[in-house]
Amino acid sequence: MRKTAIGLVVLSLALQGCGGGGDDTAQTTTPATLAKRPNIVFIMADDLGYSDIGAYGGEIETPNLDALAASGRLLTNHHTGTVCAITRSMLISGTDHHLVGEGTMGAPNDERRGLPGYEGYLNDRSLSVAQLLKDAGYHTYMAGKWHLGSNIANPASPVPLGTAGHTPDQWGFEKSYALMGGAASNHYAHEAAGSRNYTENGAYVQPGQPGQPGGTGGTPEVFYSTDFYTQRLINYIDASQGDGKPFFAYAAYTSPHWPLQVPEPYLGKYKGKYDAGYDVVRAARIARQKQLGLIPQDFTPYEGEAETRVSSPATTSNGTANAKYTSAVNSPANGYVDHGAGRINKKWDSLTALEKKAQSRYMEIYAGMVDNLDHNIGVLIQHLKDIGEYDNTLIVFQSDNGAEGWPIASAATDPLATDEANATEPVYSALGKDSGTASARRLQYGMRWAEVSATPFRQTKGHFGEGGVSTPLIVRMPGQTKALPAFAHFTHIIDLTATLLDAGRATLPTQAAPPLINTLTGVDQNQGKVVYDNRNVYPVTGQSLLQVLLGNTATSVRKAPFGDESYGRAYLTSADGKWKALWTEPPFGPEDGHWQLYDLATDRGENRDLADKNPAVVQGLVTNWAEYMKSVGGVEPLRPVGYY
Repeated sequence: MRKTAIGLVVLSLALQGCGGGGDDTAQTTTPATLAKRPNIVFIMADDLGYSDIGAYGGEIETPNLDALAASGRLLTNHHTGTVCAITRSMLISGTDHHLVGEGTMGAPNDERRGLPGYEGYLNDRSLSVAQLLKDAGYHTYMAGKWHLGSNIANPASPVPLGTAGHTPDQWGFEKSYALMGGAASNHYAHEAAGSRNYTENGAYVQPGQPGQPGGTGGTPEVFYSTDFYTQRLINYIDASQGDGKPFFAYAAYTSPHWPLQVPEPYLGKYKGKYDAGYDVVRAARIARQKQLGLIPQDFTPYEGEAETRVSSPATTSNGTANAKYTSAVNSPANGYVDHGAGRINKKWDSLTALEKKAQSRYMEIYAGMVDNLDHNIGVLIQHLKDIGEYDNTLIVFQSDNGAEGWPIASAATDPLATDEANATEPVYSALGKDSGTASARRLQYGMRWAEVSATPFRQTKGHFGEGGVSTPLIVRMPGQTKALPAFAHFTHIIDLTATLLDAGRATLPTQAAPPLINTLTGVDQNQGKVVYDNRNVYPVTGQSLLQVLLGNTATSVRKAPFGDESYGRAYLTSADGKWKALWTEPPFGPEDGHWQLYDLATDRGENRDLADKNPAVVQGLVTNWAEYMKSVGGVEPLRPVGYY
């Protein structure tokens, strides 16, 4: 199904008000209350950019997601963490990632290693949305990327801390087939015998081995992650169909995360679509976003990173014991001046013909992955209709963070040689195909295409600019047949956790944990915790959006400032959502290490740094951020370094 001009008009009418303040009202068939507990399907894409799907202005064909938007609601100011595991920890726990073990994605390799909150897996101080829904009478299923710990349970282990396991079955998922780590080395699997990259219901499995999915005698015969996860979830749902219990199904797709791979007909579908280059595609997306009402006509998109054909140098002391790195808490004014090298980031007109050929192909394959993802979402939705469950299902779709801008070559290296080699036969014709080996070519689409995916915002995955933490979000309520105007107030992934629990009528623990005073510091280590299952855990701190989604209110659910930190990068938005203080290490942020300030009400594209004109506002927000860090046990690293 292709997007026609009529289809765009219909979608545009459905999305009127998307760029406004979110206080519009409109007629809808959404009920003012939920008559009964709904099924819940939560769909997570991996590294999908804000503008990649049709409903958010993209040219990639996504008819199923567009249809979901036309009968649901867009939340156009939705936020996540900067990277996969951080976001996923907050979805499961419903609270800040520093509290539940993912202060960074995985255990840090710096001085914070071993500190509470930096375990690198979902720790025992976390609640689980799946377990709470299971307690409330739900079936709970999961297929796809977990990324919150890999060890399986081993009750016979003599080491007490090694017995629990970190896999989905330990966190309330009744049935699960999960990729443990952050990325598949091959979307077609081909796992080696004895590998520990996947689990099913708490036991290691190896798709591609004989008798297993993708292996000789296995079902299906060919394993492609997006197709497989869809069918696995459908099988889980069908196995308990008709027993009267609602279900929570978490579809944690790995698409369109690298390696860029997709089967036909998607592999060849977008041939030539991206030959005009980054700026042309990005301009067309901006035009569609304005046409759809996603952004106002006078919105100023982020203009794009300046071209850098030569990497800016690191400081002399970088990497030495004498280095004093600029950070969010240590400024050059106090002698902290060191930082690493910059990146090479060329514009389209600076590329050779072979570079352009390779770059176009990367984006063609990426688009095919998104198209295939949409197809599978359509298969899942159609199945809900076929079994009579669609009208009583709450469906949520989002990405786990902004677009992945990992450089094609190392950050300070010109990718020319890599791109030109990829544009030359026999390599070129093999790009995006199944390599037949456990590890496929690590093919990614690079910084400039990620910038296109982030349209109209600034920065990409790993950063706190809007392009790094703003993702598409579509929610369709049970029984809803018409779209509500887009909700443009700030929302966060932890708010969705609270919403799912609210819709499922789950009982949240409220008994305060007994005091546990640290004799050295006098601090109560159980402050703010509650008791659940004989554990002292952090409560869900997200704010339910259920009344917003039911159409009963159009006001913001957030009344306090909101902050975050990862990899030393940081941000905080004011309680009213107007101001955003942002810190990024040089050379990717200001050379003088200052906190930037943006007026999101007039400049969500983050084009105009207003810090020098509003020092009192900056100071107030930075003070709020320091209070936030203290409240979650966050520790700013001595050297801020992004994950790429």
